[in-house]
Amino acid sequence: MAIAIVTGSAGLIGSEAVRFFSEKKFQVHGVDNDMRAEFFGEEASTRWNRQKLEEECPGYRHHALDIRSEKDMARLFSEHNTDIQLIVHCAAQPSHDWAASDPITDFSVNANGTLVLLEMTRRHCPDAVFINLSTNKVYGDRPNALPLKELETRWEIQADHPYYKNGIDETMGLDDTTHSLFGVSKVAGDLLVQEYGRTFGMKTGCFRGGCLTGSAHSGTELHGFLSYIMICTLKKKPYTLYGYQGKQVRDNIHSSDLVNALYHFYLKPGVAQVYNIGGGRHSNCSVLEAITLCQDITGNKLDWTYDETNRLGDHIWWISDVRRFQKDCPDWNYRYDLPAIIEEIYHGLKARM
Repeated sequence: MAIAIVTGSAGLIGSEAVRFFSEKKFQVHGVDNDMRAEFFGEEASTRWNRQKLEEECPGYRHHALDIRSEKDMARLFSEHNTDIQLIVHCAAQPSHDWAASDPITDFSVNANGTLVLLEMTRRHCPDAVFINLSTNKVYGDRPNALPLKELETRWEIQADHPYYKNGIDETMGLDDTTHSLFGVSKVAGDLLVQEYGRTFGMKTGCFRGGCLTGSAHSGTELHGFLSYIMICTLKKKPYTLYGYQGKQVRDNIHSSDLVNALYHFYLKPGVAQVYNIGGGRHSNCSVLEAITLCQDITGNKLDWTYDETNRLGDHIWWISDVRRFQKDCPDWNYRYDLPAIIEEIYHGLKARM
């Protein structure tokens, strides 16, 4: 039986990948030691999701291991060797703010952990497909230099700009921009994945995500904005909006649509491929617009306050151009638009609460 290893397997994308590839008859091994609870507190723990996976996915095997441990990863990979056909690397420290509080841990998880996994793949299953969940934060705050105009509820790029119709493509540069320490650690992992592909001829892909979302997100103040706004609206919990008048725009892609994209890359892999992936023009909103959507579906009014200090590295406007991926994998498309995403998050959180 073909084996898939999913890191961060109890998180949003990891758990979606476990379910998806289990249904595709892979034997899925998940690696997740719930560091999210260490990063953000017990409210962000993914323990609940691990338990669901173990109950709902027959044959799923969970390993509470640290991806930074060469010893532990060598033991896992050497046990299965060339039966491993796919690695979906979702484990990460995902927050700008948290990275600044402990840069060494942030870099060791996002960069060193990625290096360990790549080396284990090279040694034990070099023909496997290695997929890395990267981030649009590898571009730093360069998107903030785009010609933007302020509208009533959002910032928008000028209509005559090349990015207006389809969003930001992969040619955007990485230099001469503020990345935040988190962005730097993710850039390092992203480049490692590319270079292992080029140097060793490995089938690797980096997916630079916009806002990845869905009801399986353990949203918290420092990560998972759409889920966290819904949590605060449902619980009538105060919410703080940081900078840019709350009009900063994110594109949102549902975890199911993203994992389906990863599967299509698995079917048609390349070497050192890089893709921007997100909701694109199909699914995007400002923070203010997200608040309105959450209030409308819950019937509750969100108690929010504004802090004019924006978060370091925060994008004022980000919409992903996904055409490069769609050209390489033309059979993939979206299933969820923004209203469907909001509704799914709402019902999922209501069930959990």
